[in-house]
Order: sequence, then C-alpha cells, then structure tokens
Amino acid sequence: MNNSLLEQSLPDYSVTGQSDTTVFMLHGAFGAKEYWYYQIEVLVKNGYRVVAWDAPGYGLSEMPEEFSIESLARVCCNLINALGTKTNIVMGHSMGGMIAQRAYDYLPERIHGLVLSATSAAFGGRGGDWQEKFVSDRVAPLDTGLTIPQYAPKMLQKMMNPDAEGSAVELVLQVVSRMREETFRAAIEAITHFEGRDILPKMNIPVLCIAGALDLTAAPPLVMEKMANKITNAEYQCMSNVGHFGWAENPQEFNQLVIDFIQRKF
Repeated sequence: MNNSLLEQSLPDYSVTGQSDTTVFMLHGAFGAKEYWYYQIEVLVKNGYRVVAWDAPGYGLSEMPEEFSIESLARVCCNLINALGTKTNIVMGHSMGGMIAQRAYDYLPERIHGLVLSATSAAFGGRGGDWQEKFVSDRVAPLDTGLTIPQYAPKMLQKMMNPDAEGSAVELVLQVVSRMREETFRAAIEAITHFEGRDILPKMNIPVLCIAGALDLTAAPPLVMEKMANKITNAEYQCMSNVGHFGWAENPQEFNQLVIDFIQRKF
C-alpha cells in the first residue's frame, strides 16, 4: 500500500517533535487530541516525538461502522505501524487506556511501554449498581434532551477535585463540549463491553499506572492498584487531591511522573 492510501485509512492525528522515541496519546470517551496540549508541550521539550489522535468518531475522524474497544485498538495499531519509530510508548487515559491495553495485545512487537491513566482492565460486567450508575450518569442527560455542551462540563467538574482550576482544566471542558452525541453514546457502550484482564499477564514491558485519589466513580485507585499488581513490570502511582483527570488537575505532577518513567525505562 502506498503512503497516500495508508494516510487515508488512518484517523486524524497530529505529530509534534522529532525523536526515535514516540509517545502515542489516546484520549478518553470524553475527549479529543487537543486536550493533551500541556502534555505534548512537556514531552517535546524533553526530546520526545508525540503522535496524538482523534479516535474514530472524534474530532475530524470519521465514525466507524463498528465502534468497540477492539476495533479502535486495531486502528491504533495501524497508526503505530504507519508512524512508529524505534521506541513506541502508548499513553491512554480512561477509554484510551483500554484501547492501549488491547493494542498491545494485538501489536506487542511495536509497543515498548505503556502509560495507563485512570483506566481499568475491564468494565466488570453489566447489571451491577456501580456499572449501572456509570452508564446512567453519562447517558441519561442525553435521553432527557440535554446536549453535551449543556451538561458535560458540569459532569467533568464533578469528576475532578472540587477546587480544580487553571488553563488545563478549562481546555478539557472546551474540547469535550465539541464532542458528537453519537460518538459519546457509542463510546460508553463500548466501555461496558470491554474485558481485558487476559492481557495483563502478557505484558512484559514497562507499564506506568497513574490513578487519582479522588477518582471514585470512574477508575478507583484500588482498581488500578489491583491491575498494576497483575502486570510483571508495572509501577503504580496514586496522585493525591485529584480525580479522574489528574493530567489536567495537576499537570506539573502528572507530567513529571511520565517524564521520570520514560527517562528511567527508555
């Protein structure tokens, strides 16, 4: 396949910096590539190349016929094969962390490290009180006629430290307000079907798991710590005083954890 055809088969993405170590950045169900601005800035200043995507259905990327963690992971693998360098690290937040895990399962020879932010290895099945509340909190407002710009920013703020503020927080709220309803519905449905616990024992690469101490409704710290304990070469870090969006609530601490991990391991 020639380069032009390959480019057409990929989702929308940005490339920043030059290095033989590339960090692929995968946003969550609430998100798009633009909200990684402050992480991209720090990574590039530290000498790394960054590829940030709009997952299929997000931003300028077309909505896929099949929307699942597995189908998105296959597209992620296409992106890594097309744009990867000598060393490739995949950093995924929330849903993006699920995609990163499955992408490693599909393409272990091209993925050399993972940074998993506020995510889990499985949704835990449907029908439980926690799972039902997870879905209802996110989709019910749409069912009552509210639009994403009307309710999503307030919902995201409830998932953060109540005192969270600053340009990174404002950026997340702005980016999320531009999401498409059909994409968000599909993303929440996809998350509820994810089962990736089979992948954890296969991971023989460095993995950094970052949780937020106040993240009790999306990716509780105990869940992430349990996940990290099942990965041979994983490190677990719990950021205090942040919720689900630690990289926006406290960019300085989050970015330092990531840079320190990459510098030590690669």
